Amino acid sequence: MNKIKKYPVQNLGYNFIPDEYLPEGKDEYYIRFQQNSATDYRSLTRQEIAILKSNGNRSDNWAQVLVREGIDILLIEECTFFGLVRIGKLEPYFLEFSQLRTPVGLYRSLIVSCDIGDNVSINNVRMLSHYIIEDEAILINVNEMSCTSHSKFGNGIVKDGEPEEVRIWLELCNENGGRKVIPFDGMLPGDAWLWSKNRANKKLQEAFKAFTDQKFGTYRGTYGTVGKRSVIKNTHIIKDVKIGSDAYIKGANKLKNLTINSNENAKSQIGEGCELVNGIMGAGSRAFYGVKAVRFILAPFSQLKYGARLINSYLGENATISCCEVLNTLLFPAHEQHHNNSFLCASLVMGQSNIAAGATIGSNHNSRAADGELQAGRGFWPGLCVSLKHNSKFASFTMIAKGDYPAELNIPMPFCLISNDVHNDQLLIMPGYWFMYNMYAILRNERKFADRDRRKEKEQLLEYDFLAPDTVNEIFTALRLLCLYTGKAFYQASKMIGSDKDFEQKGKELLDKQAPVVSQLEIIAAGMENAHRPVLLIKVQQGYQLYKKMVAYYGSCLLINHLQQSGDINIAAVQQLFEQAGKRKKWSNVGGQLIQDAAVEQLIDIITSGNATGGWHTVHEFYRQEAAKYPLQKLLHGLSALMEIKEFRPTDVNKQLLKILMHDAIEMKESIAQSVYTSKIKDYENPFRKMVYSSTEEMEQVIGKLKDNQFINEQLAETEAFKKEVGQLIHSLA
Repeated sequence: MNKIKKYPVQNLGYNFIPDEYLPEGKDEYYIRFQQNSATDYRSLTRQEIAILKSNGNRSDNWAQVLVREGIDILLIEECTFFGLVRIGKLEPYFLEFSQLRTPVGLYRSLIVSCDIGDNVSINNVRMLSHYIIEDEAILINVNEMSCTSHSKFGNGIVKDGEPEEVRIWLELCNENGGRKVIPFDGMLPGDAWLWSKNRANKKLQEAFKAFTDQKFGTYRGTYGTVGKRSVIKNTHIIKDVKIGSDAYIKGANKLKNLTINSNENAKSQIGEGCELVNGIMGAGSRAFYGVKAVRFILAPFSQLKYGARLINSYLGENATISCCEVLNTLLFPAHEQHHNNSFLCASLVMGQSNIAAGATIGSNHNSRAADGELQAGRGFWPGLCVSLKHNSKFASFTMIAKGDYPAELNIPMPFCLISNDVHNDQLLIMPGYWFMYNMYAILRNERKFADRDRRKEKEQLLEYDFLAPDTVNEIFTALRLLCLYTGKAFYQASKMIGSDKDFEQKGKELLDKQAPVVSQLEIIAAGMENAHRPVLLIKVQQGYQLYKKMVAYYGSCLLINHLQQSGDINIAAVQQLFEQAGKRKKWSNVGGQLIQDAAVEQLIDIITSGNATGGWHTVHEFYRQEAAKYPLQKLLHGLSALMEIKEFRPTDVNKQLLKILMHDAIEMKESIAQSVYTSKIKDYENPFRKMVYSSTEEMEQVIGKLKDNQFINEQLAETEAFKKEVGQLIHSLA
């Protein structure tokens, strides 16, 4: 049976912090008075008490109801007060928000040990207990709004007297909890990645846990807060929730153990039917229409909508999940997943991704336990009804065609298309697919994600360019593999025997010369699917050439930008810059921010050696420092890639070489612009697209005229400007 405890009613509102957890010399209000340090409250006069009673108000002890000078006592009606209640100035105004108009004052509410700010409107709150309500907040029709002495507001901490078992963890990336992390307010996607990734480093794991505990402390007695101008209406249960300023909560079912960050520049919202438990919402984040989320973090400006379910997951900045179900997943910024029947589980998806309708990612485990996982670089795009099996791993900008993929996949080639050829029982991989057929989408997404980045405080520098150190390094891996498999196919077709070194050398020779024989070879990849059927690489020659051209374009554009900024082309200085670049460095995607592996390892050494005295502040300062270094480091990486792909040394750099690189960059820029146009013109020329329109005029009214496409016109204008600017650089080299 339920255990109902009975206490004297005069004790209601007191002894918030149990005596055994009170520091020596402190009372139950010491934390509350730190949260609200105002001291300009006074006792009620006899006349004010009489007016309050005549207006149907009650209190167990009127001496414990304090007010601020300037209060209009007539604006308090039919309220019951228990414990120490401090009320700010109430004036005869009404507040209006989103066409809701409500008078300032306290009406028909039960208020237990709370601080009420100036000119608030509290109406029909059946239980308001241990909260600090700041100025001009609106609370209307709330069933229960209370805070306990051991409140944690979604942070995975343990309060005095609590067992370790009550600690909240986020079981990211794997359902078995082997990569679990402790959530905390201010956790960045880079923090979650570092913590979940480096599991074998026990000192690092212990340090991260200590950082989190130190950030918040174990003391009891923190009150819930509602920030200035926040509006809460028609909501059932709010318990142990910290709410920032300018938030808007309407029609929520249950909000428990949460931090809802919000401010005047980044307003957070929660809508009808939502149930959010054990989570943290970043500033500017939103949850609407029946969302269910448990053990979660929404980073700033991320959204949950239309019945989405998010459990044991981290959703990065500027990301949106609608309708679907996401479990045990770490999602980097700019993730999109909109459809009612998609499922994503036990995954690490590194941002700028899109999960299509019907995609089932993570339901198929290949062991006797739910311990599989999937890892995908940024730009991951599984198509309609794609079903994948754990464990699987994908390079950046992988597109997966519709299909049920029966075995684990390990695809190290970026910008590729994966297809399941059921009829011939083989897996098809087209390297460089995006460059061949979908430049419009890849460039538009690059622009779209950057434009949608509404963060006010950019604590991590997010990379949205599709050509960057991470993807270019993957291209070099793909180039080596294409040479290896092409050479092997040639040797097998010629009935010759050779080593991997022989295969790679021969493949490079054939691909660099664009030998016609390449198109006649059946080029089979190894180690990309855990199955006995063949993995066939298609359009290898085209993919190889585009990979090389894109790497050269990447490096040349960075060099051109540097020369434009420097304003003077000094060959000796340019040679020195190439010398400084040296060999390509390894990079990691740390929560959407690209950082050199050596720097990440150095950070880990600092932490594990006990020198990260600032805790998480030290880690976040590291992100800022690396962001400041990134432009130069990216330039040097581009120059390293350029030397490697074009096979020259720093001492080979001269005016003639620079001219060649610049002319090639112009040619590639023109090719990209043309490819963008070609990608889109198919929508206007394909007869199966046109058949639903009676005329060209009707089609153009519905989808717009191709010549008016803003993005295409921007690309053409940028290309002309690029040609002009680079032409001036070339002229200066004459």
